[in-house]
Amino acid sequence: MQSDVAPPSRSGAGTPTAATPNAVLGLLSFGQELSGYDLKKWADHSLRFFFWSPAISQIYSELRRLESLGYVTSRVVAKDDTRSRRLYRITEEGREWLAHWLVSEPADVPILKHPTILRVWLGHLMEPAALRDAVLEHRTRVETQLGEVRDDRRVVAANESMAYAELVIRWAERYYSAELENTNQLLDDLAALDEQSVGPQLSRASPSRRVTPD
Repeated sequence: MQSDVAPPSRSGAGTPTAATPNAVLGLLSFGQELSGYDLKKWADHSLRFFFWSPAISQIYSELRRLESLGYVTSRVVAKDDTRSRRLYRITEEGREWLAHWLVSEPADVPILKHPTILRVWLGHLMEPAALRDAVLEHRTRVETQLGEVRDDRRVVAANESMAYAELVIRWAERYYSAELENTNQLLDDLAALDEQSVGPQLSRASPSRRVTPD
């Protein structure tokens, strides 16, 4: 993709082209001064719904690298009489780099890694009840994630400066709602396949408790 945004003066060797350091930089682009711990909490309530949430050790590693490039600055502030914490803020050069990266790096096709669906694909090696339990556990996780997305949407909707972030949260709500519906359908399909394989009277599949998004 051709970029109309000129790269900052320090771009070149050592500049972060991978998604993770730029995602960390992006968390700071909303204008707040944040600690590494704050960034981890925010990543857990935003990035993980569509990208992933880096480990706290990786966040601090990326922050040190970004600061060495001049893309963030930091300062130590007292937390109380005995403790302190380091706060990070994006610089103007960091904003310029992030704007350049967003339009110059290709947005690859997302790679789906679905451990539960891998088990269904290999279902011929599992007992039907064990496979069904794996899918039910996945449904419970999806229900939890959908609830967290909806909680975060209420928080983001109250902040006018996060209009684009709200669009992403709304997308995530649709995504997990569709995943929940797909999982319900998969449970029905597994029950039908089990009945077809062993007969209605010998089927080990129990009636599914169908959960639908609100």
